[in-house]
Amino acid sequence: MAVDDKLVAEIEQLTARLSQARESVEQRFVGQKSVVEQVLAAILSGGHALLVGQPGLGKTMLVDTLATVLGLDNARIQFTPDLMPADILGSEVLDVKPDGTRAFRFIEGPVFTQLLMADEINRASPRTQSALLQAMQEGEVTISGQHRPLGRPFHVLATQNPIEQEGTYPLPEAQLDRFLLQVDVGYPDRDTERAILLATTGTDQGAPHAVFDAQGLVAAQALIRRMPVGETVLNAVLDLVRSARPEAPEAPEAPDWLAEALVWGPGPRAAQALMMVTRARAVLQGRFAPTLDDVTAMAAPVLRHRIALSFAARARGESVDALISRLLGDRMQAAA
Repeated sequence: MAVDDKLVAEIEQLTARLSQARESVEQRFVGQKSVVEQVLAAILSGGHALLVGQPGLGKTMLVDTLATVLGLDNARIQFTPDLMPADILGSEVLDVKPDGTRAFRFIEGPVFTQLLMADEINRASPRTQSALLQAMQEGEVTISGQHRPLGRPFHVLATQNPIEQEGTYPLPEAQLDRFLLQVDVGYPDRDTERAILLATTGTDQGAPHAVFDAQGLVAAQALIRRMPVGETVLNAVLDLVRSARPEAPEAPEAPDWLAEALVWGPGPRAAQALMMVTRARAVLQGRFAPTLDDVTAMAAPVLRHRIALSFAARARGESVDALISRLLGDRMQAAA
């Protein structure tokens, strides 16, 4: 597959800058290289990410560090049961001028930023969660009948605690699908945790520095879309996503064992997401076009929040990630 010289040079420059960005982020967010890669891939693809992990694993610090490294304005919302939509979007207040005239003035909410951290998003009510839907999908909000554009770029990095589910409101499928990736943040291994202790409990913790700015990030996102994708990778993405749909008449590619393992599967938005993040990962890895390895690496983050196990599968102790691995084994072997 031919790639023109100008595109090659641009990708090389972007790869070098991304290498600097990753190094700066990983000085503070130690050892979780795959997590950093997945979140950067989501942002480079122009999407949003849901970070799922136990408390104390550095999710908030990761978002703060990314805001600095990418040169973006950022805001944080701590989701609680009493949070209202106006607390996110903003509201109109009535101003009285010195001459006695009155006029409404709009006060922007924290959503009017470039990188928004939605902390513990599942603790807010469905009404408040839905306030983010239009913002995440369209990059604008409608308040009092007026369309108000958000910052550009605009990304939401939401966090969710997989434990302590009492009193929480699980995100509906429609909102989960707005997240390009679900990034699972796990416990570090012993060597990584040792490195974390040495890096974060001393006097020199290493401050991140800006590598991008907003305009540079928008240009990088446009470059990602210009990357070529070979037929092998394209067909692998199609085969994988379509094979994860249990509705046999609409998806004849699905294996027989899948029909009773899943309740529902991913839609076309999952294929779009997988196409984008495989390109982004290729650049992060220093390549000029995605490969089957990129599809394999990004399949679980793209699919795990877009499929649901059946009751029988959950009763057998099966997991979504194990099912995705089984599908990958079948489809990637066929694609190769």
